[in-house]
Amino acid sequence: MSLLSLAMATHLLAALAAEPLGPGDHSCRLESEGRTRTFLVHVPPDYDPGRPTPVVLIFHGTAMNARMMATLTGMSKKADEAGFIAVYPNGTGPTKLIWTFNCGGLAELESMSRPDDVAFTARLLDELASLVHVDSQRVFATGLSNGGMMCYRLAAELSDRIAAIAPVAGTIGIENYQPKRPVPVIHFHGTSDAIITWDGPSETTETIISFKPVDETMRLCAEANRCRPTPVTTDLPDVVDDGTSVTRQEYRPSQAGADVVLYKIHGGGHSWPGQASLERILGRATMDIAANDLIWDFFQKHPLHENVEGRSIATRPAASRFALPPRVTRQILHGYRSHSRASF
Repeated sequence: MSLLSLAMATHLLAALAAEPLGPGDHSCRLESEGRTRTFLVHVPPDYDPGRPTPVVLIFHGTAMNARMMATLTGMSKKADEAGFIAVYPNGTGPTKLIWTFNCGGLAELESMSRPDDVAFTARLLDELASLVHVDSQRVFATGLSNGGMMCYRLAAELSDRIAAIAPVAGTIGIENYQPKRPVPVIHFHGTSDAIITWDGPSETTETIISFKPVDETMRLCAEANRCRPTPVTTDLPDVVDDGTSVTRQEYRPSQAGADVVLYKIHGGGHSWPGQASLERILGRATMDIAANDLIWDFFQKHPLHENVEGRSIATRPAASRFALPPRVTRQILHGYRSHSRASF
């Protein structure tokens, strides 16, 4: 048996052996670019493996990890209510305290040899489709800070698989934002964010972190999505006395365009709207809106259109994705065992 045949057999056997995931929390791993990468999957209690299910990717910020992101956002609870699968990828870094995603913005880390996190995300989606029944038309991405920046990179480079994005407290960090198609965007940002500041990096921080200001990010999104340049602005009710208020800015698209919506949180810090925040460190979190509810409402309205080309074929139920005839399976097993005996 040739090495190529052995590699193919090993890959197929691994796929066949993959155990479909049921409701609950699962720690998963995969190989991407020679690295072992990890991610968490939360499957809602009403998950039906016979029905395609939406997926929301939730990317953590710098100095966080997947478990912390699940706790901070409360998105698993929303997944249970709405019926989507919540996936929390882990970034990489020199230590577990400095995990990030490769999406621009961090000058010191950009000089290092870093993984391709767009390729990792694509690989994750392929792996996920062998474990659960993914609705490939409804795969979305959200994230905080560095994770929000990752959402913009995915929109720019993986728009054939990511239907819409919802960055929170993270703007565009890559040099060129040019998605292959208009990607719907809902963005949340506090005017008092001291980390990803509204007007971009200050003179004291621009040597270590770079990102586009919020207004420029919205302008680039509006241009890419064929929206009118002037947004429709609405001041939302100030329902909680927490030192914040919220303005909604909607950039309405022309024909064949896509929505861009900004929630401008006056007095808001580096936080997830509707969830408790470490106020002394990160600033206020508004309770006037709940990001989880608004994000899911937005995602529901923006599935990936059927005519988008280049989508992965890995969208069938996990149990039927590799439906090899029994005869072929026996041949693969026989060849694999014969090679193993000859090698030891």
